[in-house]
Amino acid sequence: MKKIARILLITFIVFFIFTNFVAIFHSYKFTHFSSEKLAKPKKPEDLTSAEKLKIMILGVKMPKPLNETEPHQKFQTIVLQSNKKIECWSIKNQQSKGTVILFHGYGGKKSSLMDKAEVFIDLGYNVFMVDFMGSGGSEGLQTTIGYKEAENVKTAYDYIKEKGEKDIFLFGTSMGAVAIMKALDKYPLEPKGIILECPFATMFEATSARFKAVGAPVFPMAGLVVFWGGLTNGFWAFDHNPVDYAKKIKCKTLLLYGEQDKRVSREEIDAIYSNLNCSKELKTYPLAGHVNYLLKYKTEWTRDISTFLDQTNKSIYPNH
Repeated sequence: MKKIARILLITFIVFFIFTNFVAIFHSYKFTHFSSEKLAKPKKPEDLTSAEKLKIMILGVKMPKPLNETEPHQKFQTIVLQSNKKIECWSIKNQQSKGTVILFHGYGGKKSSLMDKAEVFIDLGYNVFMVDFMGSGGSEGLQTTIGYKEAENVKTAYDYIKEKGEKDIFLFGTSMGAVAIMKALDKYPLEPKGIILECPFATMFEATSARFKAVGAPVFPMAGLVVFWGGLTNGFWAFDHNPVDYAKKIKCKTLLLYGEQDKRVSREEIDAIYSNLNCSKELKTYPLAGHVNYLLKYKTEWTRDISTFLDQTNKSIYPNH
């Protein structure tokens, strides 16, 4: 009996050490880009069984996202001091209706938002495009999936406000949407409106979705990765929950979602929408996943954005 108990204890200790070892690898690679020039990682559904097994154990090494293109329009590069130095592009519009500040998703960079920025420009707005800390032309290699990026949102917002702009709108996709929500929860920002694309509800659910995508066991790995990811980046990641941040958002909000999204569930979106304590609207795109909605729904997306901006401006200036 004692021998069996000893074997079980040793097995448990080995399993505990191994799973934590794997979780530390995952959490570090999930939150730190590589400075090496690497091929862009494959989508989970394109991986072979051997590749999935390797990822399950060692995680994915992600190259730092770099801007490979620049705007066709006349633009100004601006570097702001936030928690890290962040690089931004400013594009002015004659007789603008306001300024839209754009924030990219995880593994993205400001140049990946250029097609959406052009829609805002065509609608008559200035755009201010931001590279989050660790991405594009910004300093560092670290990403915290929207937590510390919230300070980048505040820095960009403060810069535009100090320039005299009164009509500031915030746009974010995925992690960018999460960073906006965190910023509005933490800081006294007062944008005229925000546009959020597919934010996750909790850090745990976002991590679980990554493991499901490669067929890896969610338990206990997702919880361990959230724990170690927060610990190695200096915050308690189990409290990084946009579904809770939503409760403190007071400005007009447009929430956008692709019904085929395998990273963020409809239940998460509904929970966030329910918690928004403001004038709000939810628009969904039936055949879109966790991708750029302009690929299949440019007309519908542009219409939804335009209507939201027009209605928000009319509520601000009812005589216009």
